[in-house]
Amino acid sequence: MRNIYILGATGSIGQQTLEVIRELDEFKLIGVSLGTDDTLNHQILKDPNIEIACLRNDDKLKDYQDKYKNIYFVVGDSGLLAISKYKKRGVLVNALSGSVGLLPTIEAIKAKKDIALANKESLVMAGDIINDLLIKYNVNLYPIDSEHSAIFQLINNQKINEVKKIVITASGGAFRDKSRDELLNVTLEDALKHPNWSMGPKITIDSATMANKCLEIIEAHHLFKLPFEKIETILHKESIVHGLVYFCDSTVTASFGSPDMRIPIQYSLTYPKRRKNDYPSLELKDLSFQKMDFDRFPLIKLTYDVLSKKGLYPTIFNAANEAAVNMFLNGKINFLEIESIIFDTINRWENIPKPLLEEIVKADKDVKESVYQMFGKGSIK
Repeated sequence: MRNIYILGATGSIGQQTLEVIRELDEFKLIGVSLGTDDTLNHQILKDPNIEIACLRNDDKLKDYQDKYKNIYFVVGDSGLLAISKYKKRGVLVNALSGSVGLLPTIEAIKAKKDIALANKESLVMAGDIINDLLIKYNVNLYPIDSEHSAIFQLINNQKINEVKKIVITASGGAFRDKSRDELLNVTLEDALKHPNWSMGPKITIDSATMANKCLEIIEAHHLFKLPFEKIETILHKESIVHGLVYFCDSTVTASFGSPDMRIPIQYSLTYPKRRKNDYPSLELKDLSFQKMDFDRFPLIKLTYDVLSKKGLYPTIFNAANEAAVNMFLNGKINFLEIESIIFDTINRWENIPKPLLEEIVKADKDVKESVYQMFGKGSIK
């Protein structure tokens, strides 16, 4: 039995992770962070092995403590760190959304827990720092994103200097067939209708703007230790091919799979072994591939500029995007303003070439506060 911790257990990835481990007989759920849905929280807490649980806030802390005498409850961001530092080693699934996932990833590594990472912001913001810590503490990190899981499997046991380039596929999100002009009046409801995947609201909006793919490019740079010039992305509407690797001998390999996040979740937890499951089999069909249009999706081009400058710029990009998406979800800005806010913030923020962790965390906070003040158009929830 291997101990497992899930941060973001009530979210889309967290719920699918719970489904995966319930179908396997080799994991013991020790710790979870919960959300604001009490019904869902109580369903999760029925697991008799849970020893530590994090609540979003302390409003109902006493109620939970009274009901679950054998569970140690913690609260908020400090509670996430408490789970990461918890005494029992194992694997921590970081399924948190946004920059809040960075410090828990780092603390889990220091506690010598292996990481199954769905929180791409951890590597986007502090990839160099995290890679150094993985070596220092002899900890493994396994990607959960379907694209990175695919490339991870394709590169496995190959020398990285034999890789000519990698290609990350992109579905294009809810508005992939719309022109720039047609984006002027799209609604939040429209943006949340992803054609292929069932995901949380933030990542669904990121898919529509292509910011999610931008973060994946930066994540891949750190995960596979490849120059950004060797990382490409293409449009692939069917979400069947998740990644391709071009090798130096002109061989191209591709990973096919159903658009089902349980598949990469399971692989990240059972690596290097594969476990049988009953998930729907892949049905091959006509596949389409289209070169990425930087004019249609300008954030992709901006990402390569960000990677060329490095330093704080990936953090600035991510923070501006998080704040802008939050405002869009709260009805404060329109869809296209998400892009303009990111560009504006990048253009006016000063870089630090090799930032310390404290400088990264501070920049994340400062950028968000600046964006809310300049573009918030009222209070944000």
